Amino acid sequence: MKRIKLDATDSTNTYLKKLMHSEKLEDFTIVSANQQLNGRGQMGTQWESEAGKNLTFSVLKYFKNYQIQEQFLLNIITSLAVYNTLKNLFIPNLRVKWPNDILSGNFKICGILIENNLKNNIIQSSIIGFGLNVNQLEFGNLKKASSLKKIKGKTFNLDEVLTSLVLNLNILFNDFESGKVPAMRKQYEKLLFRMDKPSTFKDRDSKFFTGYIRGISKGGNLVVELEDSILKEYAFKELELLH
Repeated sequence: MKRIKLDATDSTNTYLKKLMHSEKLEDFTIVSANQQLNGRGQMGTQWESEAGKNLTFSVLKYFKNYQIQEQFLLNIITSLAVYNTLKNLFIPNLRVKWPNDILSGNFKICGILIENNLKNNIIQSSIIGFGLNVNQLEFGNLKKASSLKKIKGKTFNLDEVLTSLVLNLNILFNDFESGKVPAMRKQYEKLLFRMDKPSTFKDRDSKFFTGYIRGISKGGNLVVELEDSILKEYAFKELELLH
């Protein structure tokens, strides 16, 4: 794999995307930045990161005949890659908050942003951006954010964590290509935050309701059990899990 190290950039995803238009890049090209000035999260949210303290990087992945209707598998693969990495670092109480936020207990420690390049409903390539809080200790008004150092009380080597995460990501993509998708889906559902627990949600009309997360559909929608044992599917932008 090729790694490009930057001192600072607006967004590693954006940098990698522009680089793809100017030269032919190899599979698993990585762009990492010591400081990300305009990092992006899901639905256009900002990703705040203190310079030199965290991992902000993006990975380019090419595909052969990967159908767009299976795109949620990328959330599963990337979430499990982070989980496996942090599990090996003995980070406790790891959970995946649908679709791909990684939590330790109730605190968010990693976010993932996936941007796909499509042609005729085929995903030709994906740029996968990771924002992992590693050694940062202060998060301002972000009360639900934490870091590996804050949790474990020690400083982590950023390059070592990145290398481990990319290795786990590569292993899972090989599993995906070998047809081990059912096992990955099962593990992902097992790790879902608030799985089978009474939870409070807010829908796109800002209405609050309670229900139970029962899993994900084949297309990646969240399956929630409502009153009278009714199961309903929600797409990402249709629902917010509050607690």
